[in-house]
Amino acid sequence: MSVKAAGSQVRDALVRIEGGVFRMGTNDPEGFPSDGEGPIREVRLDSFRISPYAVTNAEFRTFVDDTGYVTEAERFGWSYVFHLLASEETRERVKDVPQQVPWWLVVEGAYWAKPEGPDSTIEGRLDHPVVHISWNDAEAYCVWSGTRLPTEAEWEYAARGGLSGKTYPWGDLLKPDGKHRCNIWQGKFPVKNNASDGYVGTAPVDAYEPNGYGLYNVSGNVWEWCADWFSPGYHRQTRSENPRFTEETERRSMRGGSYLCHRSYCNRYRVAARSGNTPDSSTGNCGFRVAADIANM
Repeated sequence: MSVKAAGSQVRDALVRIEGGVFRMGTNDPEGFPSDGEGPIREVRLDSFRISPYAVTNAEFRTFVDDTGYVTEAERFGWSYVFHLLASEETRERVKDVPQQVPWWLVVEGAYWAKPEGPDSTIEGRLDHPVVHISWNDAEAYCVWSGTRLPTEAEWEYAARGGLSGKTYPWGDLLKPDGKHRCNIWQGKFPVKNNASDGYVGTAPVDAYEPNGYGLYNVSGNVWEWCADWFSPGYHRQTRSENPRFTEETERRSMRGGSYLCHRSYCNRYRVAARSGNTPDSSTGNCGFRVAADIANM
């Protein structure tokens, strides 16, 4: 497949989201005020297009095959792997863990095609979201495919799926009728994951039911990079029409939470939740989805 054809295929799969006004953010005490989740405000957006899924291993492999791109995790020689996902042999070779979050292992040779280390593979997981992707890596994919990362406002508007003021993309109950709607942690973090939602690590990008706009897994599974720089003052510092935080900070914005999120630790799988990380960071629970302007389609 040519580069042009591959990029066109990515763009053709995007879902059109009609512009409008929505109430962005939350004032709910369940949130994290230090992350700048509020105050709630009305935001107006132009129409745009966004991927119904996070970029998959198969899609990212096509990009790498076409371009020869080398991710930052590969260049650095290591990435962060959650301790329960690494093999015993890999864990025995680990020389370093962050003191504040010891469940993350510094695994040499971990990158998107070997997500748990040199003895792992993505075979059998080609429909799972690609991980160990830095913001810079995601940007490179966007350049190749003729897309861009969604802004935080676009991401939240699309993730809400037409609902207003709800906690999750499907409503206020985490498990309506006792049914799992996303891939997050069940059990005692970080030592025991009961995986009652069916997955210990990532799930296929089309797992569970989509929201009202046809988007899958905007809660849980993997964190998704956004275009904005991250600022706790986002809602007070950006305009109400097509907002985007462009002042350089040390972190880029991330949305959606991941398979490691748990109410007791990282309750950020809510649609208004926000986080950020340095643009060269990569972990086993971070990926991305793409967007595009209507005029570019």
